[in-house]
Amino acid sequence: MSMKNKRMKIIITGATGMIGEGVLLTTLCHPDITEVLMVNRRTSPLRHPKLSELIVKDFTDLDAHSGQLTGYDGCFYCAGISSFGMNEEKYNHITYYTTMMFAKALAYLNPDMVFFYLSGVYADSSENGKIMWARIKGKTENALNTLRFRAVYSFRPGFIIPLKAQDNVRLIYKGLNLIYPFIFPNQTLTYDDIVTALNRILALGYKEKILEIKDLKLIAKQHGSTKQKL
Repeated sequence: MSMKNKRMKIIITGATGMIGEGVLLTTLCHPDITEVLMVNRRTSPLRHPKLSELIVKDFTDLDAHSGQLTGYDGCFYCAGISSFGMNEEKYNHITYYTTMMFAKALAYLNPDMVFFYLSGVYADSSENGKIMWARIKGKTENALNTLRFRAVYSFRPGFIIPLKAQDNVRLIYKGLNLIYPFIFPNQTLTYDDIVTALNRILALGYKEKILEIKDLKLIAKQHGSTKQKL
């Protein structure tokens, strides 16, 4: 089923975090996306005519919210946490178990949905590497592909240039933004690149299920920029 030229409704998680906030702000500017539901554990101060909010304290139990989560075309799952200082059991619970429980519920409610999972550049699809977070991210990518969505894609962005409108940008990220895009332009994305690419894939599909930086750049370039000021 092609969704070309259809006005789309999107769910976003992780909107109170750095990458999720950037994706959300850019999504709200996209002309083909008419409704955005942010699913948060805590309230966001952001208000917009396209935007609504659902507070869910436990992402592994969505039974009470099924009516509010039904009827959506896509999900940009940007919720997550750094593995720094975290043991494997806890990181696995948040990154793998919680993601899978949330995704399984959405797949049941919206079988025609396209699910986009925010992964990481060095995610380990073999699940056998020495780096804990990469193994678990890879395991999550693989498991999501078994769910009965219309399609599942894992996007692995590198450095993303922060938006001026963002509140949740770490200080070290602001410093890196002064040099990283100039030294490593091929490893740098904008939020417009990401959202434009994901929206095009949502409408038309894509041959690869893992979206590396080069894929996101190529798809965004083919589609053209939304050129919205944030």
